[in-house]
Amino acid sequence: LFFFVVQTYTTSLLYLFLSKPTFHPAYLRVEEDTQAQHHAKAAAPRWRYLKFGGKLVLAYGIKAGTDMIEEGRKGTYMGLIIVWAAPFLLLLWTLAYQFILGLPLSNTLLPIALPTLYLWIVDTMALKRGTWVIESGTKLEIHLWDGLEIEEAFFFLATNALIVFGLIAFDNAMAILYAFPSLFPEVPALPSPVLLIRALLTPTSKYDGERIRGLTEAVDRLRRKSRSFYLASGVFQGRLRIDLIVLYSFCRVADDLIDDASSVEVARSWIARLTTFLTLSYPTEGDGKVDPSTIRAFVTKNFPPSAQLALLHLPTACLTPQPLFDLLAGFETDLLFPPAPSRPFDLTSTCNTTVSPDRTFPIATEADLDLYGARVAGTVADLCLQLVFHHHGALVPAATATALVGAGARMGIALQCVNIARDIAVDARLHRVYMPTSWLAAVGLTPETLIAAAASRGSVEVEVLRMKLLDKAFATYAEARAAIERLPHEARPPMRVAVESYMEIGRVLREGNEGGRVRIRMKDADKGGRATVPKLRRLRTAWSAAAMG
Repeated sequence: LFFFVVQTYTTSLLYLFLSKPTFHPAYLRVEEDTQAQHHAKAAAPRWRYLKFGGKLVLAYGIKAGTDMIEEGRKGTYMGLIIVWAAPFLLLLWTLAYQFILGLPLSNTLLPIALPTLYLWIVDTMALKRGTWVIESGTKLEIHLWDGLEIEEAFFFLATNALIVFGLIAFDNAMAILYAFPSLFPEVPALPSPVLLIRALLTPTSKYDGERIRGLTEAVDRLRRKSRSFYLASGVFQGRLRIDLIVLYSFCRVADDLIDDASSVEVARSWIARLTTFLTLSYPTEGDGKVDPSTIRAFVTKNFPPSAQLALLHLPTACLTPQPLFDLLAGFETDLLFPPAPSRPFDLTSTCNTTVSPDRTFPIATEADLDLYGARVAGTVADLCLQLVFHHHGALVPAATATALVGAGARMGIALQCVNIARDIAVDARLHRVYMPTSWLAAVGLTPETLIAAAASRGSVEVEVLRMKLLDKAFATYAEARAAIERLPHEARPPMRVAVESYMEIGRVLREGNEGGRVRIRMKDADKGGRATVPKLRRLRTAWSAAAMG
């Protein structure tokens, strides 16, 4: 009994560790999705064949195991193991074959293979010492390697498969419960076994295929665009995690539509369309009711396909409109920068008398920087906290919630300062300077000369400004940091991970500036040229933040 408890515990722990970053709703599949693309429709028969094939193999295994037992000879022990394990594997396969086949191998094969290999080695040593033996005449006399009977090897493989398949089935059920509020409006913190079985028995034809595609696009966008927040998202749970990922997707899509516009006029047209979308989502005229069909028609007509699901699945019912409109106002600031010159600015040129005056750059003072940070990052913190309160804030007093939103806005400014400090050279290529021109003047620079200095790298003045910006970021972070501990306990560790993961970028920038061993790794220029935190360090930071409880 002790052995089974230890094996179950260690294998489960490994599975939970390896599967933690996985966003399970993205692996749900509608096997007959009439709205999906052609290739997705063609995959429907494949799912049926795979399900049937797995059931056939396991059913044949049960038949073969039964025959071995009835013969009562060398295959008896193997037959008993098969007849004991295969029916449960068949049941789990029938309920969760989509996840068993579709999840990354790190979630399926690895948590089975590693404990199995370890137990094979330990069992080999035990058999060689004679700790236990298999009775002669009931075993096949086949060895996986010297000292390891094939029956023992298969037993450990089968038991670890049972453990992992059971955990996969549980995650499959939870993904269904969380992904489809229309099917399961209320999900308790600890769903009953009956509810889990109900979820697994839900026909895939009832899945919302558009929502699955929207969630898949959202998590892929998060993975590509923000490694820090993608890592942090794995610590959030349930529908809060889903809504936060969808919120990020909306913000990212809106930002990309504007940043990637071919001209300022086109960018302004995107802001106008986004404003109309929000106005339709939060009507103030007439009866004040939201008309989903009108919103869908507007989004389909006015936005590219790659952006539509990010808008259509934004959880507006959980969010107030003002932070979203303020976010668009922040994007407006990006359009106030003067256009880039037709050729690179040359710091040594004698023709630099025609540069744009400083006043054309919108971030003139530190107050302007704070306002910009509050609009593009503080608003996002506000929206995230609204989702936290919606899902877990039933007992949060109104005064506490107000204080937390204020601290969140300050933390958003801190994170935005880190972002600006990291991206000085990147922004310079877009002819943008987000540091106050009053700061620049104090070190003898103008926005234009900073742009030229940032392009050449190694400028002492640029590094002085970078450190000043990071000092501001860490001072603001220190002011707001304690508020995290006042969040509902479900959101406390993941929010801490999100903040610390991003602030770690600032710490790396500081270390790289101190003249010691350079730890900043730069991507190729055509990939953005941004400083990054090494992967192991990101994981260590996230682990430490989450472990604080």
